[in-house]
Amino acid sequence: MLYTGLQLADPLHFATEVVYCRTLKSMEVFEFLIPIFTEYGYFAVFMMLLICGFGVPIPEDVTLVTGGVIAGLGHADVHTMFAVGMAGVMLGDGLMFTLGRLYGERIAQLQGFRKILTPQRFASAQDAFQKYGKWVMFVARFLPGLRTPVFFSAGMSQRVSFGTWFFMDGFAALISVPIWVYLGYFGAQNWDWMFGVLHQFQHGIFALLGMGMVWLTWRWWRKRQARLALAAANAGAKAPGDAS
Repeated sequence: MLYTGLQLADPLHFATEVVYCRTLKSMEVFEFLIPIFTEYGYFAVFMMLLICGFGVPIPEDVTLVTGGVIAGLGHADVHTMFAVGMAGVMLGDGLMFTLGRLYGERIAQLQGFRKILTPQRFASAQDAFQKYGKWVMFVARFLPGLRTPVFFSAGMSQRVSFGTWFFMDGFAALISVPIWVYLGYFGAQNWDWMFGVLHQFQHGIFALLGMGMVWLTWRWWRKRQARLALAAANAGAKAPGDAS
């Protein structure tokens, strides 16, 4: 089963708090990245996204927006930047998934990982994956701080195929990556507007994810009730035969 690193009731609350804290630092990160990206171009963007995939606390959305900005300022082609962004996020996530699949148990014994991959949290994630299934991997792309442990534990579980991971993460990346890259491109000349839209998008995404989780929870509950009713009906049908 898949481990998310938090109780399923917590991710949206956690992510909202992270976004609130990160909005104060988004401009600082942006100002740090833009001269590096301007100097080293696609390579710097790709490497930074790869580093983000390993859980380094650098906002991926701000990284992609900054890549879009340098394209908007004429230092890169925006469509190529989109392709580089997709390659960076998918390779970073894929490396974490593969490390979990090949070396998960060994890495999980490292002191730093043991504080995250606790048995209690792994057990709570089993319940989460039963409820939400493969969609946990889709949602993880939009939740800061959860992507790395989710994909690492998906590989470690040995119950998620590479194809399933690739489809769910790729589907989510096809939504998030172009939003951030092209936002940076069109906002390159107006940073205040760009960051205002960035923060609106962040909160809008979390609102949509919240509604999606409510719907998935309702769907899981309906299926569970149907299974319980079927089990009760089967037990009732067997009872007369057992009595005779």
